[in-house]
Amino acid sequence: KHPARPPPPTSMSEMGLKCREPSSGLSAASEGEETDGLVDSSEAKLAANHRLHRRVRIGIGVFSVAAIIALVGHSLKRELDAKELRVASWNIAAINNNPFEYWITHDDSEYGALMDHVQEFIDSPGDRDVPVSEIFTVQRWQDLKALMQNEGWSGIDATEARWESDFQSRKIITGFLKDKTLGDKRLASMPDRVTNTINSLSQGTLYRPTVINCFDGDLSNLRKWWREWKSFMFNRTLKLQGSNSDSMTPAQMLQPIKKSKYPAITEEEAAISIPLQTLAQAIFDAVLVHIVNTVSPTGKWQVLRGQMCDALNKRKDEITARILATTYADRDIIFLQEAAAAFLTQAKQSVLGSRYILGHAASLDGKRDQNSLMLLRKDLFLEETLEEHTSTVMASFTKNVPVANGDLLVLSVDDILGRQYLLASFHGDTNGLATKPVLAAVHDLAQTMPQKRLLFGLDANTYERGTVDASGKPTKQDVLDFAADFVSKGYTSCWGDTPNPKNHTTFNARTFLQAQLQKAARSTEKISKGDKNPKDFILFPKALYSVLSTTKDNTGTGRYIEDMVFPTLDFPSDHGVLSTTLSLRV
Repeated sequence: KHPARPPPPTSMSEMGLKCREPSSGLSAASEGEETDGLVDSSEAKLAANHRLHRRVRIGIGVFSVAAIIALVGHSLKRELDAKELRVASWNIAAINNNPFEYWITHDDSEYGALMDHVQEFIDSPGDRDVPVSEIFTVQRWQDLKALMQNEGWSGIDATEARWESDFQSRKIITGFLKDKTLGDKRLASMPDRVTNTINSLSQGTLYRPTVINCFDGDLSNLRKWWREWKSFMFNRTLKLQGSNSDSMTPAQMLQPIKKSKYPAITEEEAAISIPLQTLAQAIFDAVLVHIVNTVSPTGKWQVLRGQMCDALNKRKDEITARILATTYADRDIIFLQEAAAAFLTQAKQSVLGSRYILGHAASLDGKRDQNSLMLLRKDLFLEETLEEHTSTVMASFTKNVPVANGDLLVLSVDDILGRQYLLASFHGDTNGLATKPVLAAVHDLAQTMPQKRLLFGLDANTYERGTVDASGKPTKQDVLDFAADFVSKGYTSCWGDTPNPKNHTTFNARTFLQAQLQKAARSTEKISKGDKNPKDFILFPKALYSVLSTTKDNTGTGRYIEDMVFPTLDFPSDHGVLSTTLSLRV
C-alpha cells in the first residue's frame, strides 16, 4: 500500500515553498499508521501553503498600494517641479592671453610678493631706471634692423633716426613704460595684440616670447629671450586658423597704425608704423624680461606664470565645464556669455553634452571668439522646437548701438509640458551702453510672441555709479537706471525690482605687467581703481515668475567671497555665477 499523495500545489509559489520544506522523519509504526501520518502531514502542509499564499497575495497587494503611493508622490513631485524653474547665468570670460594682466587671488604668497616687487620697481625705480640701450642694446638694434631690411620694409632709415635720437637714450621706466603717448599711439599694444598669441592652422597655439603670455620657453635672461624673439618674429612661418592666406611670419602679420583711427600718432610716425611698432614691441618685451628677472632672480616668476596659464588659459574651458557640471548640475537653463568656440567643443565632449541641449548661434563669432550660449536640460526641453531669432533682434539696431557678433543669442523653445519660452543671453559692451537698447529690442520681439515666456540672462555691464558727459549723456550705465528701465517694461530680476548697487558680481583690477600702465592698480588700489560692480542679471516678467532663491558664486563651490579679486586658479572668470530658482505664478 502506497502513501496517499497530496494534491499538487496550486501555484508556482506554493510549489517553491513546498519544495523548500524539510522532509519529515518516519517512525517505526505500522503501515496504516504511517499512511495516516503522511496524509495528516500533507494536509497540514497544504493548509500552511494556502496561508502562505494568502500572505504573499496580501504582500503583493501592499506592495501595489505602496507603488501607487510612490507613483502619486512622484507625480506630485513632478507637479511641484513643473512650477519651479532653476536658472543660472555666467559670463565665463574670454581667455586672456596675458596671465599677469589682472590681479588674481593665489594661494602662493610669492605671487603677491612678485606683483608687489614689480609694482615697486615701476613706481620707484631709482637707479634701476637705466637707459633703454642698456637693456635693448645697440647690437640688438642692429640685429633687428637687418631682419627688417630683409623683409623689404620701407621707413627703416627713419626708424633708425628715431632710435638714435630718441629711443635708445630714454629711461626704461619713466621714459618708456610710463610714456602715455606710446599707449595713445598704440606703438606697443597694437603689435602685441597681433602677435601675442596666434592660433595657427597646423601648429596649434603659438606665443611670442614675452612675459605677458603663455610662452613656455626659457626667459631667464635677455640673451635667451632675444634669440627666441628674433626666431619667432622673423623665421617662424605659419598659416592662420580660419584664413585662406598663404604662410607668413608673425612680422608679416603686423598692420599699419592709421592716424584716422588713432589721432595721437603723427603723419610721419604713421608712414613708418610697421618698423616703428616692431622696435617699440622689442623694447617693451626686453624691459619686462629685465624687470621680472631682477625682482625674481630664482625664476619663480616663470613657475607662477605656468600655474596661471594652466588654470586660466590652457585648462580654462575644462575647469569651467567642471563647475557647471557639478555645482550647477540641477539647473534647467544656463545662460553663458563670452564663450569661445573651443568651449562649445569641450562642453559637447563632457557630461554637459549628454545632459543639455547646447544652444548657439547658427554662425559663431570667429573674429573675437566670444559667443553667448545657452544650456537647456534635455529632459525638460524639446530640441526639435528650438528656433533662433538673433538676426531679427540684431537687425533692429542702429549703428550707434555697440553690439558685436556673438554678443547676443535669442532662441525660442518648448518644454515637455507644452510651455513655450523666449530665451536671450547677452554680453554688454564695457560701458553698458548697449544694454538698454538690447533689452528694448528683445522686449519688442517678446511682444510679438505673447504665448512665450521670456527669460533673459545677461552681463549688463552696469555700474554701482554710472557716469555722464557734460551734456548729460551716459558714458557708463548706472545700475539703478537700468533697473528702472526693466521694471517699466514689466520685468523684474533675480535681485528684485531695485537691486542693491553694492551687490557686486565682479571684482578685478589690472596689474603693472600689461601694456596699459595708466590702468594699473597698486595692491592697495584694487578697490579704488578696480572694476567692482553689480553687472550680472537674470530678468523675467514679474507677472509670470517670483524668486524663491538667488545666489552668487566666485569660488565654483556655490559661495561668494566679498572683496576678493577674481579669477582664481579654481575659478577662471572675472564674473560670478548667478543661480536663481523661480516659481511660476501662472
